[in-house]
Amino acid sequence: MHKRKQLIARNFPSAKEETKALAPQPNYDQPGSAYRLAFDDNEFLLREELRPVRMQLELLKPELMQQELGIKSTIVMFGSARIPSQEEAQALLDQARKGGDAEQIKRVEMQLAMSHYYEEARRFAALVTRASSERNNPIYVVTGGGPGIMEAGNRGAFEAGGKSIGLNIVLPFEQHPNRYITPELCFRFHYFALRKMHFLMRSVALVCFPGGFGTLDELFETMTLIQTGKSRRRPILLFGREFWTRLINFDYLVETGMIGPADVRLFHFVETAEEAWALLESEYDMNPGAPSAD
Repeated sequence: MHKRKQLIARNFPSAKEETKALAPQPNYDQPGSAYRLAFDDNEFLLREELRPVRMQLELLKPELMQQELGIKSTIVMFGSARIPSQEEAQALLDQARKGGDAEQIKRVEMQLAMSHYYEEARRFAALVTRASSERNNPIYVVTGGGPGIMEAGNRGAFEAGGKSIGLNIVLPFEQHPNRYITPELCFRFHYFALRKMHFLMRSVALVCFPGGFGTLDELFETMTLIQTGKSRRRPILLFGREFWTRLINFDYLVETGMIGPADVRLFHFVETAEEAWALLESEYDMNPGAPSAD
């Protein structure tokens, strides 16, 4: 007598199995047909009324995949997509000098000066990756996934032999995944709100390099969440005191009563990768084998 061995086998086919089984069968394709399986019907899933479902999917996909890979702690790196590496900036300057356009040369000279931050971001990401690689729960670098400072962060982690995360978003320009993101950790978002949640859900620190509207948006949103107690305190490091104090007059915000004196202690200015890492070591137990960065 044949005995059944699959005591814990599925009683129903999975959605994946169901879709695969239906693939070779002829579809019912009458005009206006609603015959397709709901979860396999893109036209249905993209309806306006399905927005809550799409938002839930965008929350769940990166969450489940990071859980499966055991990712618990991250350091978020923000900064301009327009800051090139020193090598790229030097090549652009050499080309501009050959052209002889004074305004173009001036612009590219500024790019070369700002490329210092690309190299510092690259070194910081490598330092984080190497220093935490022997922990039970390593700390992963996470960026917005694009060029500039984002590329530098993923590149530093890649060059240090570690994995890193890229949270890309659909934009009309400049947003393509850089080649240094770990493929299984390269995500793409439609909703800015869900992307922002994933930046902060596992982060133990926020590191901001010079940037534009997007960088400022993330920086001030994070500081607001911490200031209002909606998020736990975590180190916020601003690379480049001169840039940030010229851009934002924090003292004037205190002087006019727009923020409290204690609010300027929500962040720290740093200049080098080593200085930033030392500050994080003063906040967390970064010893190898430590269980986590909580």
